[in-house]
Amino acid sequence: MSSSYEATAAWAQARDAADPLRAFRDEFLIPPHENGESHYFCGNSLGLQPRAVRDAVNAELDYWGELGVEGHFKGRLPWMDYHEFVRDHLAEVVGAQPEEVVAMNTLGVNLHLMMVSFYRPTPDRHAILIEAGSFPTDRYAVESQIRYHGFSPKLSLIELEGDEPNGTISMAAIERVLAEHGSRIALVMLPGVQYRTGQAFDLKAIAELAHKHGCMVGFDLAHAVGNLPLRLHDTGADFAIWCSYKYLNGGPGAVGGAFVHARHAHSALPRFAGWWGHDKNTRFQMGPEFVPTPGADGWQLSNPPILALVPLRISLEIFHRAGMARLREKSLQLTGYLEWLVRSQLPDVLEIVTPAETERRGSQLSIRVLGGRAQGRALFDYLIEHGIIGDWREPDVIRISPAPLYNRFADCLAFANATRAWRNK
Repeated sequence: MSSSYEATAAWAQARDAADPLRAFRDEFLIPPHENGESHYFCGNSLGLQPRAVRDAVNAELDYWGELGVEGHFKGRLPWMDYHEFVRDHLAEVVGAQPEEVVAMNTLGVNLHLMMVSFYRPTPDRHAILIEAGSFPTDRYAVESQIRYHGFSPKLSLIELEGDEPNGTISMAAIERVLAEHGSRIALVMLPGVQYRTGQAFDLKAIAELAHKHGCMVGFDLAHAVGNLPLRLHDTGADFAIWCSYKYLNGGPGAVGGAFVHARHAHSALPRFAGWWGHDKNTRFQMGPEFVPTPGADGWQLSNPPILALVPLRISLEIFHRAGMARLREKSLQLTGYLEWLVRSQLPDVLEIVTPAETERRGSQLSIRVLGGRAQGRALFDYLIEHGIIGDWREPDVIRISPAPLYNRFADCLAFANATRAWRNK
């Protein structure tokens, strides 16, 4: 823990004033509270709305009204190519080549589409490895895919239990399960950041290890995209999927995203084909044979939802200007300060579930109240009442995630002060 931190308003205000990224906060709408703005720590669940979104959506509505179908070819950003207007900045955020990423569908749909191609079970190799307590989207999807292929989840679903305090998973545990079961695992499907514990995983190490055992590798990056520098291409993962409404601020139910590694750009892997995935140069010839567009675009099914892509485009432009390296640097400082406040000011009230090593976490700290679930829920409700917006995950975790685009050191201090007031009431 840093000895340079101070639990005072003057210190927090001075740090916020010196923050080179402080101006980005003004580009977002901060939910109000009765005493002013709330202290919003829920970007891990739903990111805030960029101020520029409303005008950008209205501009597309104007084009629709003025141009009708010609809006596909005219206007500042013609709709025919609209998903391409988010591609480069999306690739920057996830550390991929532009042709490796596509904004489409939602996370659950993309996961199924990717498993159609990358989960190809055989009688000898049919298992899928996930973490125990995975997010239900992943758990339900992989189990249903196993059943779809005629196998039993009792035999083909391997759930890796945490081997560390608070349920986190060591790399050694991943090595052990692959050493024991690697020859029958068809797909390793793990998160970039585990949603309940906040643990970040070493994606490159996992992908390399799994590939040595002959497994395909996919990652659910719902809680990692826009949170951590990912370098997806360099990990060598076969695919990844994510949602865009958390740290990417794409809006509720936002268009998701997918990554397919460049080595699969011209792959003959089976897929569920759709018209918009057909080769762009011959798509409108309406031929009977499906010829996939090279790269991730070839997994598209339908034309993109323009009005839903607008908020994501605006947010990704903000990420481009801020830069993931600078955002990560600030994130380390913010979450480090939050951790210090919990450990130094509130050790009799709270314990941190998330790993202490900075390379094993992103913005999120998962916190438990020492008095048990009832006390934890009481604190959570008190925080919400007083404008401290985190979220609750059963059975007993409060998630607090200072997002570097719009959170401040003053927000972290407000959380600590409110928790102290609850303790003392």
